Amino acid sequence: MAPERESLRDRTPTGATAASRPRTTRLDQPLPRRRRFLPEYDPEAFGRLSERIARFLGTGRFIVWMTVAIILWVVWNVFAPSGLRFDEYPFIFLTLMLSLQASYAAPLILLAQNRQDDRDRVNLEQDRKQNERSIADTEYLTREIAALRIGLGEVATRDWIRSELQDMVKEMEERHNGHRHDPVVFPAERSRGRDADDR
Repeated sequence: MAPERESLRDRTPTGATAASRPRTTRLDQPLPRRRRFLPEYDPEAFGRLSERIARFLGTGRFIVWMTVAIILWVVWNVFAPSGLRFDEYPFIFLTLMLSLQASYAAPLILLAQNRQDDRDRVNLEQDRKQNERSIADTEYLTREIAALRIGLGEVATRDWIRSELQDMVKEMEERHNGHRHDPVVFPAERSRGRDADDR
């Protein structure tokens, strides 16, 4: 039992011996790149290529060229001399080529659709954020306009001043008609000459 305990103590570093032992990997340096046996490719470039192919597969031009190629294939293998025919009836090689084309076209179209869905999701998120900002700006402007209306309710408007002046004119006319002597509304201006009070 004692030798086994001593061997375990020697294996497990403790205290200063653990700190002084150098590490095999340094944390201040990046790890070396791992070797990969599979070929590496740029997913963005591959996605753009798949979108270009899917966009071409969904056009009328592709259908026309595909139809022309199939017609030429069938005509050549039916009417050409037997030594030059490469796909006799029932055109097994043509069926294989069409199956191969379909097996590659379907994943490419799905990949293009997934990329389009990702773009649509990002655009929808940006539109949602823009709508939220627009709603917040509209609410802010609404509050400001309401505050301005409340503030303008306490300000003397032109119509109010006009009505007040009309009331004052009527009151002055009533006073003028009630008294024989003319009241002085505005005092006469003093002469512009020098007066004793100005000294």
